[in-house]
Amino acid sequence: MSRSYFAYSLLLYAHVLLFVLWLGGDVGVYTAGRHFRKRTVYSLEQRLAVLRLLVAIDMVPRSAWALMVPVSLSVVAMGGFWAVPTWLLITAWIVGASWLALSWDAHAHQQTARAARDRRVELVLKVVIGLAYLGLGAWSLATGVPLPEQWLATKALLFGAIFGAAIMIDVAYAPVGAQLGRLIREGSSDSTELPLLATMNRTRFWVLTLYLLLLITAYLGLAKPF
Repeated sequence: MSRSYFAYSLLLYAHVLLFVLWLGGDVGVYTAGRHFRKRTVYSLEQRLAVLRLLVAIDMVPRSAWALMVPVSLSVVAMGGFWAVPTWLLITAWIVGASWLALSWDAHAHQQTARAARDRRVELVLKVVIGLAYLGLGAWSLATGVPLPEQWLATKALLFGAIFGAAIMIDVAYAPVGAQLGRLIREGSSDSTELPLLATMNRTRFWVLTLYLLLLITAYLGLAKPF
């Protein structure tokens, strides 16, 4: 076994592992969120404990998402699907590492100005990267370059759409912080619970859209149907 093949195999394994952690972690977050909604089953203290667990689990898919960008580009390059420019690979790894650091710094300093700043920078990175993948996929499908394989170009396009869905989850979920603070201060009642429940329910469409897109991109990478 050559060193290059071994390195490619490791990258491919990491790529698959990140997908598993991303989707599996997101399902864990979704499940914990469903239990948090059950105000007639659990006490408020129990539900807040579930919410803290949810926030901790959420760092798994967030970390996998950040690392998926440099790992996927490296797989494409080493697999011979696209002669990715060296500068772009280096940039991808720097951006991925920076994104990961921002995510964990925001997690460590929750509900502070520092965390809010981290989230703003993260959002800019996500928008830029998401648009880049959408452009890469659309251009490649239209012209056959730089991704000549249609399945790979479609996967790049859908990966950009994944960014859009994930960003919309955060946007739809944004009011939860203030609503949760009111719930903790004033206690459980319809006036504190129903707005929070409505906000959490609004994220479901984007969560399910994200799951569907992840499953489709995984299928395209495995089956390479066209």
